[in-house]
Amino acid sequence: MKLYADAPARRLRQLVADVLVVAWLGLWVWIGMAVHDGTEQLAAPAQRTDSAATSMAEQFREAGGKLSGTPIVGDGLAAPFDKAADASEGLASAGRDTVTAVERLALLLGLSVALIPILIVTAIHVPLRWRFIREATAGARFIDAQEDLDLFALRALANQPMRVLATVSDDPAGAWRAKDPDVLRRLAELELADVGLRPRKLPGSSGRAA
Repeated sequence: MKLYADAPARRLRQLVADVLVVAWLGLWVWIGMAVHDGTEQLAAPAQRTDSAATSMAEQFREAGGKLSGTPIVGDGLAAPFDKAADASEGLASAGRDTVTAVERLALLLGLSVALIPILIVTAIHVPLRWRFIREATAGARFIDAQEDLDLFALRALANQPMRVLATVSDDPAGAWRAKDPDVLRRLAELELADVGLRPRKLPGSSGRAA
């Protein structure tokens, strides 16, 4: 698998782009976590309410239990404490529900803040990188023989803009059919450069590299 181009300038651009994308992902993961943690702090009052109300309910239950043992009037004395305990438990339940809602909101906000910019960048960068890797990996298998370079020259005739082909020859198609080594070399270089490759062997040249 070929991850980066042979040309130093293009390879450097690819490396810098990959590093920047990784840094971007790390930045937004950190921001998402900060948003999550900051939002979760809003649950602190509800957590204290839950804790205090639960403690009060236990104390009311305990007091009511003691008073219920009083002869004759025990149930009447315990009833207000039982009601107060029920009210405290309701308050504690509301506090727990609030904490749960805030935690869900914190998770949703954290994911939203992080994922949206991450998905936008990866949706652009990953397909471009994958396309290069796929084409460069496939192309690297076809640059070891003159016949392979003829194939790239033919692809250049089909893919390159006319203004670019005109810089190679006044009649690039005729030169390709005539197997002109210099034109074949230059056409092959054009197509190989587009996929980030350099030919290892060039027809009609002595070790020259693109």
